[in-house]
Amino acid sequence: MKFIRILKTALLIFFLFLSNSFAISPSDFIQKITDNASNILSSNLSKNEKQNKLKEIADENVDIKGIGFYTLGNYRKNLSDNQKKEYSNLFKKYFLKSFSSRLVEYSNPKITVVSQEILNEKYTIVNSILDATKDRPEIKIDWRVYTKNPSKLLIRDLIIEGLSLARTQKEEFSSIISSNDNNVEALFKTLEQF
Repeated sequence: MKFIRILKTALLIFFLFLSNSFAISPSDFIQKITDNASNILSSNLSKNEKQNKLKEIADENVDIKGIGFYTLGNYRKNLSDNQKKEYSNLFKKYFLKSFSSRLVEYSNPKITVVSQEILNEKYTIVNSILDATKDRPEIKIDWRVYTKNPSKLLIRDLIIEGLSLARTQKEEFSSIISSNDNNVEALFKTLEQF
């Protein structure tokens, strides 16, 4: 009986060690995603196929729900559960369409991860550079990676040349709502029409 208990404990420690040892670092996580996206964009797939594959990458690796509620700001507090659910669905469709339609215009973008800075146990900033081409200069891109669950890292924000995309989206949504008498439904309609 004692042997079985020791064996179970040893197996538990072994599997915990394996799961921790296979957790990917935030910088490797971003490099893997950007390499995958670059391969898709430089492939011979149709524009529509590329968009669908990019949507899959984003859906799996971006905290779309978290970004969505962040961009809603304080207006989130006044939503009913049904409105939160509706907003999450609308924002996800909006985000994936917006993300994939913008990115699909790039042909073979090469992103190089330069460094990472651990902010705390929940967040790491990964610094990267979109390599220059004859048509565009080098662009600095920082990725805010949510690291609370080391086995499921998620992107929470993209900061391009110092400009946070999540914060910019939050300001845009706030402007839509405030210019419509603080009616959140106006934002819902805008997202539906996108």
